Amino acid sequence: MTNPPPRIAVVAAETEAAQQALDELRDFYPCVPPEHAEIIIPLGGDGFMLESLHRFLSKGVLIFGMHRGSVGFLMNAYRPDGLVERLAAAQPVVLHPLEMNTVDEQGMSQRALAFNEVSLLRESRQAAKLRIRVDGVARIEELMADGILVATPVGSTAYNLSAHGPIVPLGAGVLALTPISAFRPRRSAASSSAGQDRGARDRQTSGQRRRRFYRGPRCRNRRCP
Repeated sequence: MTNPPPRIAVVAAETEAAQQALDELRDFYPCVPPEHAEIIIPLGGDGFMLESLHRFLSKGVLIFGMHRGSVGFLMNAYRPDGLVERLAAAQPVVLHPLEMNTVDEQGMSQRALAFNEVSLLRESRQAAKLRIRVDGVARIEELMADGILVATPVGSTAYNLSAHGPIVPLGAGVLALTPISAFRPRRSAASSSAGQDRGARDRQTSGQRRRRFYRGPRCRNRRCP
């Protein structure tokens, strides 16, 4: 006796290509609403795939995305034929989202989940001064940068790669910690009075524009089980 095919739900982005693929799959296969599905098939790009992961995270169902968008690093190739066989032969990949916990200047706590990355960015003209702690131990006492991000393996090819971070294999149990535009001070001494005067003016200008950084806000991230 053969097993019955899984209950499939198909969701699609608003683009023309994704909507056409949605109609095509519904003509080929019997589909059910997402709340009754065993496998959900998002049609679109990586952005829609991430949106679908967040949307159906609490259901614990399998997600098999097919590429009908702009960027498709997270998607499988789109083919309407042989879908049931492809689902049976698919190699499962378990994603562990980041859990972000923050405390702002007013002492308010916030929590969010992220599949790609969590980024912390400055909001003034000055570089941010950050202290990096891992498991309660300060690994970097002071990092001057525009910000910093923590990326999962699945998110290491997104913003993390644009910030010159490493590409992490999907099966690796590590996270990428990447600074954003880290500050590298020049150490060469000025060799002329003109150079010294220009440096003095730059320091004075920087002093006039200096903004206060509060010690209160902090951000903690951990890998969800």
